[in-house]
Amino acid sequence: MLSKKLAYHVAIVGATGAVGAQMIKVLEERKFPIETLRPLASSRSAGGTVSFQGVDLNVQQLTKDSFAGIDLALFSAGSDVGKEFAPVAAKAGAVVIDNSAAWRMDKDVPLVVPEVNPHDLAQHRGIIANPNCSTIQMVVALKPLHDQAHIKRIVVTTFQAVSGTGKEAMDELIDECKDLLNFKQPRPKVYPFQIAFNCLPHIDEFLPSGYTKEEMKLVHETRKIMGDRSIQITATTVRVPVYVGHSESVNIETERKLTANEARAILSTAPGVQVYDDPSHALYPMPLNVAGKDEVYVGRIREDESIRNGLNLWVVADNLRKGAALNAVQIAELLVR
Repeated sequence: MLSKKLAYHVAIVGATGAVGAQMIKVLEERKFPIETLRPLASSRSAGGTVSFQGVDLNVQQLTKDSFAGIDLALFSAGSDVGKEFAPVAAKAGAVVIDNSAAWRMDKDVPLVVPEVNPHDLAQHRGIIANPNCSTIQMVVALKPLHDQAHIKRIVVTTFQAVSGTGKEAMDELIDECKDLLNFKQPRPKVYPFQIAFNCLPHIDEFLPSGYTKEEMKLVHETRKIMGDRSIQITATTVRVPVYVGHSESVNIETERKLTANEARAILSTAPGVQVYDDPSHALYPMPLNVAGKDEVYVGRIREDESIRNGLNLWVVADNLRKGAALNAVQIAELLVR
């Protein structure tokens, strides 16, 4: 844990990116005790400014000398940067919370969702991993059900917003929509195919098994966070032309039967979960309504009639907030308690 102070020196690595900007915003919204904030970025992005508490701060170039005097470093700059600079920051005395995949499956690095496994923070040695955005929202919704009925198997299909790829992908979606509405042929650069008015069942690289790296992240990260390697998981991840907000169709099989009403009751008191489930009045979570919210929204809760102990759920969350920035800041809040 961090040494107790009235306020902390905090660095944001990747401060100009979509998630880095959200980290700064969430730190300010939640009044995290900050004495100084040091925004850091690559040489390409350094030199600009970011706003924090009404003050414009200069974005400094990330170097190995960037962490002198820093207590806490929040990283959202990709795996290569995380792998290279997180140990540098930790050696300089900072506690690192890294949003990339670089450290997630390292046995010596805790992978933490505060509503699910806050106790794992006690194991950290200077670096803490922030899980994948799709994993976070799924385990927040499933852990309360797992505690009550033990989940044996998960089948999940994700519908992931372009903001999960980054600002360039967000710009590409807008540009492609403009092109198509003006009868021009889009020229995709970020994705292998046009994303506007399309769905791509392809997130990250394909593996020899036919799964993608993104799909296997869901498998391995879920088991690590839930602390249960016996859970059988299969995933399909799909990029969709949505700006912000990941959606997931989740099917679970449990050892003990849970009715839909029992599941609603359990989730209605679960931390970080908002049950939004009344299809008769067209009430169900959608990315459009969840963007900018902190909770994980769950709806379409119903029993799977094809198996004895099965449930279907529809899980939606803001991937930039709970799926990334908010989760990282919540970890930081636990460290300074």
